[in-house]
Amino acid sequence: MYQKDFKYPDTKAHEFVIARLAKRGVSLDELAKLVYETQKDFELGLTLEECKNDVNDVMHKRELLNNAMVMLELDRLTEEGKVASPLAEIIENDSGVFGVDETLALQIANIYGTIGATNFGYFDRVKSGIIKKFDTSPEHVNTFIDDLLAAIVAATCGKIAHKYA
Repeated sequence: MYQKDFKYPDTKAHEFVIARLAKRGVSLDELAKLVYETQKDFELGLTLEECKNDVNDVMHKRELLNNAMVMLELDRLTEEGKVASPLAEIIENDSGVFGVDETLALQIANIYGTIGATNFGYFDRVKSGIIKKFDTSPEHVNTFIDDLLAAIVAATCGKIAHKYA
């Protein structure tokens, strides 16, 4: 039912995503460090503190929050056995031809334009830092979270590129 006076719960969505990431062991500082390490040679005046602020800004974007909630929930629900077969097995095995995880992540990466998409491609291929940790960890279902983290870093790098252009 459509609610005319509905206000988007950005604060609740942001708190949900931050809490779910923290529960999985992700700190925004780790993401900011990866942004800084990636961008410091391109933007010589860049500081880690600026990267932390930019990650925080990106984490408030509605486009990111919507996709992040879906991605985090799909990993969780699959891990808890609440996703039906055959989708559960596809997600559990992070099937290379699935592509839904990358599609949702690319929407996040594109928040700051196509530079985000190229950044995402780089991070998805190289899988450095915390992204690699989640890509290779057998402890949880991580099909979506590794791509989510790559997308957050990619979008933040895009934001920085636009700022310094």
